[in-house]
Amino acid sequence: MTNCVFAQQKDSITSPIPLDEVVITDSKFALPKEKSGKVISKITSEDLKKREGQSIAAILNSVVGVEINGSQSVAGKNLGYYIRGGKNNQVLILIDGVPVTDASGIGFEYDLRLLPANQVESIEILKGAASTLYGTGAATGVINITLKKSGKKAIQGNAYFNAGTNNTSTDKKTSLEDLNQGFSVNGNVKKLNYFASLNSTETNGISQIAPPNGGVKYEYDRFSRINYLTKLGYKASEKITLDFFGNFDKINNDYDGGFDNTGTNDVSANNSKTEQFRFGFMPKYKYNNGQFILNSSFNKITRSYNELDSYSGTVGFSQYDSRNVNVDGYNKYEFSKSLFLVTGVQYQFFDMNSETPYGNIAKETTKFNMIDPYVNGVFTSDFGLNVNAGARLNIHSEYGNQLVYNVNPSYDFKAIPLKILASYSTAFVTPSLYQLYSEFGNSNLTPEKNSTIETGFETQLLDKKLQFSVVGFYRKQANFIGFSPAYKYINIDGTNKAKGIETEITFAISENIKWISNYTFTQVDEALDRLIPKHKVNSSLDFQINKRAFLNVSYQYVDSRKDVFFDGNTYAIQNVVLGSYQLVNATIRCELVKNRLTIFGTVNNILNADFVENAGYSALGRNFKVGLAFNL
Repeated sequence: MTNCVFAQQKDSITSPIPLDEVVITDSKFALPKEKSGKVISKITSEDLKKREGQSIAAILNSVVGVEINGSQSVAGKNLGYYIRGGKNNQVLILIDGVPVTDASGIGFEYDLRLLPANQVESIEILKGAASTLYGTGAATGVINITLKKSGKKAIQGNAYFNAGTNNTSTDKKTSLEDLNQGFSVNGNVKKLNYFASLNSTETNGISQIAPPNGGVKYEYDRFSRINYLTKLGYKASEKITLDFFGNFDKINNDYDGGFDNTGTNDVSANNSKTEQFRFGFMPKYKYNNGQFILNSSFNKITRSYNELDSYSGTVGFSQYDSRNVNVDGYNKYEFSKSLFLVTGVQYQFFDMNSETPYGNIAKETTKFNMIDPYVNGVFTSDFGLNVNAGARLNIHSEYGNQLVYNVNPSYDFKAIPLKILASYSTAFVTPSLYQLYSEFGNSNLTPEKNSTIETGFETQLLDKKLQFSVVGFYRKQANFIGFSPAYKYINIDGTNKAKGIETEITFAISENIKWISNYTFTQVDEALDRLIPKHKVNSSLDFQINKRAFLNVSYQYVDSRKDVFFDGNTYAIQNVVLGSYQLVNATIRCELVKNRLTIFGTVNNILNADFVENAGYSALGRNFKVGLAFNL
């Protein structure tokens, strides 16, 4: 489904867009949307309800300017994040404002498969270089995920269950092999609030590797996940609030080795387990002219693999452990209603160790830390001019300092209405611990550097029933970290470029019908051109049948993409072009008991399109899902 960018009013799905809608990611504090110099995509809690049964990856895949490769494949398939021609390590993911990463991964990226959609309250997607506010990794975009919070009652809760088929386009199984269930309990008692949630997901019935042309039936690859989340808040006074969180996430996943057309890597012996443990403390202090926030967290991730060596016939065991400490203290000081300044210091520590059949990495020598002071000012005016500008100095324990900055003016012509915007932002991507210290590492690596220019506009017409936005961008990246023929990571000389256009339209056709569409054009240099569609379209029609029934029909077009294929017969890597594809989905949602019991049904890939997301891997065909949710 396409993303629904704007907050909805309760009376009707087509109610006009409210001007007092706010965004957070642009400045770290609530800012009226019309005063923001960015076109930020926002997925609200109401939007998520319309996507019942969808994964976080599938929901994000419909956002303008975003491509999540693997979101239409087997549940355990690795995900690729592509925003404005960037890769996984250039997209920073935040959970409740705290950066999350796997410090033992080659690219430092975070695995979105760890997070169930049922625990998410809303998502903001900021595209473009954003290292000034968020540091390393925020080179092409920031995905800021806000988890659910406690309600206003002393005790309330929610329980849900959904089940569906799990087929490729050639399967016709009717068994329910995609199961998701969970519950939450939350409340607010005087100065104390709490939220606790449990989620369980179990998926089976598809092999990650697609069967060869001969039609041999491959074994199924199971994906199992369990999530525990606890949040606790205490309002010590009118000025001081103390928030704590802790969560444990675990994935068990069967997988297949690198694809080859011999089928030797499609074996049940290959399985992996990922465990994540996070906890944190986030106090806030409000005073007359501002607010101070401290985001502190500890994150530990363990990944282990049992993998069959198809040549020796033996099963090898590998394990990767990583730890990350993040402390980000920042202060908002309001000089006036039109001007506030954000100043802060962020400290991050990373270490990792690994044990594999090919060698070990010790955490005593595989670690680094960063200290980043930063400043960001926001000026807004009554006559329409708004300016957001700032700078950050990255002080790294293993290489020289890195300075980044951003300038983002915008002007709101209130009488038309029309907002024009422009920005120039720089960013950096830190080499990972693996790239620095593994047997293939290079301690002389320096950060990748990015710069992005963007300009565009957004407008509201027909008494605010029609909203239209266009943003064009041009991005350059240098010091790209690649792999040399000498089996070492190196900084590759030269500059690679990406450019594109992102457009979006929201039209309230009538009181009960809304049409939402977006189009993304992305053109990248050949060095970056893998799994990035040049053209992508999402279109969605929302129909409020009556006060309790809702219907959505969505369409997605993804252009052809380049990929690589390993031929197990010739041991050669071949370049391939994956064909374009089109998907049609539908969801119906009905509230049987007001504010208590809701049921839904979805049909994904209604036309049963036979397509490929990655060369040699299975993609989802037509599938059905039904579910219910009960509020206490």
